[in-house]
Amino acid sequence: MSSISRTAPLSPPAAIPLGEVLPWAVFAGLLLMLAVYFVGAEEGATSLFNSMYVHEFVHDGRHLLGFPCH
Repeated sequence: MSSISRTAPLSPPAAIPLGEVLPWAVFAGLLLMLAVYFVGAEEGATSLFNSMYVHEFVHDGRHLLGFPCH
C-alpha cells in the first residue's frame, strides 16, 4: 500500500502593503506608456527625433500591434 505523508498546515499568505506596490506600479505604467508612444506615435508631427531611426527600429512591432504606419 502507499503511505500518506502528513504535512504541516499551510499558513495564510502574507499581505503586501499597498505602499510598497504603488511606486512600482506607477513606474511600470510610465514605462508602458513610453513604450506605447515610441511604438505607436513616434513619427510625423509627434516625432521627438528628426530622423527615422526610431520608426525603423520599431517598424515590425508597429504592424504586429496593429498600428498603421504607411
